[in-house]
Amino acid sequence: MKRQHKNNKHRNIHAGVALGVLLGAHFAHGAEPVTVDAPEAQATGAAAAAAAGAPGEAVVASVTVTATRRSASLQSVPLAVSVVSGEQLELANRTSIDTVVQEIPSAAFRQQGGNKDSTLFVRGIGTISTSPGVEPTVSTVVDGVVYARPGQATIDLLDIDRIEVLRGPQGTLFGKNASSGVLNIVSRTPTEQLSGYVDASAYTGHEKRVRAGIGGALRPGVLRASINAAYADYDGNVTNVHAGGGKVNGYERRGVRGRLEITPNADTDIALIADYLKSESSPTLAASRQTSAPFAQAILPVVAGAENRQVNFDLPNAIDDINKGISAQVNWRRNGYTLTSITAWRSWDNTQHTTTSPIGNSAELARITSAYPATRDIGTLEFRQASQELRIASPRIALSSAGAVDYVAGLFYLHGKDRETYRRIVTTAATNSGRADYGVESDSYSAFGEGTFHLGPAWRVIAGARWTRDELSYDHVRTSTQSTAFAGVQPGTRNQGSTDTDGWSGRLGLQHDFSPAATAYATWSRGYKGPAYNVFFNMLLRDTLALAPETSSSFELGLKASAFHRRLTANVALFHTDYANYQANFYDTVAGAVVTRLVNAGDVSTRGVELDVTARPTAQLTFTGAFAWTDAQVDAFNCPPAAAASCNLDGKTLPFAPRFKGFLRGAYNVPLASGQEVNLSLDYTYQSRTQFDLFQSPDAIQPGYGIVNAAVELAQPAAGWRVALVGKNLANESYATNLVTGTGYVHRGVPRDDSRYFGITARKEF
Repeated sequence: MKRQHKNNKHRNIHAGVALGVLLGAHFAHGAEPVTVDAPEAQATGAAAAAAAGAPGEAVVASVTVTATRRSASLQSVPLAVSVVSGEQLELANRTSIDTVVQEIPSAAFRQQGGNKDSTLFVRGIGTISTSPGVEPTVSTVVDGVVYARPGQATIDLLDIDRIEVLRGPQGTLFGKNASSGVLNIVSRTPTEQLSGYVDASAYTGHEKRVRAGIGGALRPGVLRASINAAYADYDGNVTNVHAGGGKVNGYERRGVRGRLEITPNADTDIALIADYLKSESSPTLAASRQTSAPFAQAILPVVAGAENRQVNFDLPNAIDDINKGISAQVNWRRNGYTLTSITAWRSWDNTQHTTTSPIGNSAELARITSAYPATRDIGTLEFRQASQELRIASPRIALSSAGAVDYVAGLFYLHGKDRETYRRIVTTAATNSGRADYGVESDSYSAFGEGTFHLGPAWRVIAGARWTRDELSYDHVRTSTQSTAFAGVQPGTRNQGSTDTDGWSGRLGLQHDFSPAATAYATWSRGYKGPAYNVFFNMLLRDTLALAPETSSSFELGLKASAFHRRLTANVALFHTDYANYQANFYDTVAGAVVTRLVNAGDVSTRGVELDVTARPTAQLTFTGAFAWTDAQVDAFNCPPAAAASCNLDGKTLPFAPRFKGFLRGAYNVPLASGQEVNLSLDYTYQSRTQFDLFQSPDAIQPGYGIVNAAVELAQPAAGWRVALVGKNLANESYATNLVTGTGYVHRGVPRDDSRYFGITARKEF
């Protein structure tokens, strides 16, 4: 039966390939050239999403991306990329990564408790672990700087030009923690002309956001600068019914970002960037189901339910987070070559306070049992990273009688140092506690290169490879008030370890232009993610061995085309990726308590088809659609020795991987005789049923749902102002972003748009 099931899936992919060939034959009659821009190290400002053609012309905007480490047209790069503009994100109130993924069907975001527990998924693949000894599967890169820890990606999206999501393994050019994809964030660059803006938004539920920025030339042609600041505040949409509890599941953020562009001569430009973001948040899971009387008694007067937005805590969950850094990028051009140096330092400090049950008075103490004790966790994290990248991009070099070649090559180094403490206080009949002090140091060295061989005007061969050396070490000390395990706390222990590994990743591909309007590509990629240690509060002796590196092998077939005089663009990608030594969290039971075991879980795979379409039938009307069908599953699960939990997972769905997800937006522009204009926008997101638990708990399934959003904007471009009314989740559809199961209960993550809300935004440019 399993073989027949796989054959059916492969037939579906083959049918998709045939469809892609037919589409290519149709689009081959178009008239839009597929253009690769001149080699540069980085896209510049608004040009990254500038519309081609005369103003008011009904053509789809041309988009420039840096997905290949040089500026190129989105329609020309031989890989699957989703692009979302910063302007559209602002209008839609998508100010953080967890909300951005609603517009990107191939991506998902997992948050459980705080930044440390946040993970990005692309094509159904991501790493769920709070251990500092494991790296993410999806890399976050901001203005060329790699963020080593997944929790650093939970930044406020300030002064963003665009976000690119590169789908599939990108290890050749972006590094070892890009074995499933890359989140590439590009900020705006200051212009020569002095300009600034102030914008503000307010939403029902006491959410507000204020931003301001100014930039321009300090010395024309030589020195430009910009500074942007933001403040955002939201009470939350979960009520803490405990006396004086108020609203939780909200945030307060304040940040500033400065950029200095120096052009000492025509061949050199330097970008100095500094950013600082401080956030305070209270992410809270609400009880959505209770399956035991003791748990129901413990959370009273809260009653669990699928749409419950209440909790009962005497101390609210609280997370304080500071994310900051500086970077210097130097581009030096000579004879068509561009040499790029990116030097960066980043700091991430995080403090978490969490609680599970109120103990404020005698009645609350009476509800505490050994099965459902009151626990309080206090964790601190200090992470520092320093990185250096040197990269060269060549011009197109003619080869004697064999076409031409261009390439990107470089060296990369990253050092990371993490120190953490974690304390757990457990109250039943008495109060006991445990504390762990631990840390991880890592060094990663790599050399990489990728070349494109032009075999005539229509054929190109892509070949690249990356060598990586990882050095990883950890230390861990835990103390406890008890010599034996009790609820949520293991006995004291002390251990340390180190490992080093060499690995490689690479890419081979073939690209063909059917015509100036259509290009197709076929690629094979190998991904690599380095060794790992399961370093966390309840670390046991079985966690002291290093996990083997995770590798992947991916095949992708794509078609990018335009038609009807560039009124329509359509990009389709078919993919199949196999992962070996997949690093995953295995939930096990020790001394009656649920613990996590990070293990090499075995083999998993993901396959599917993705479609991105943009249509502009008239100058005023634009449709955008993105759709993904993904089948991510466990192929062969390796059960850890002496595991208490069941390991019968072969053929099961991976978590956070809905089979289908789609996003559709329509926008209509109405010019007025006064010079003003009205912009109407309507979008719809649909996601099929999603399993949040690797072990397939029926209580961890979110049924399929759809979200409708709309906006009406009045603007006067000549005067530089606009005002918009925004409606979110107009159909009032309640859903969960995560479902966490335990003995006798299910908790759900409550999203910001769990219920309908409205807002108004205003912006003035000068």
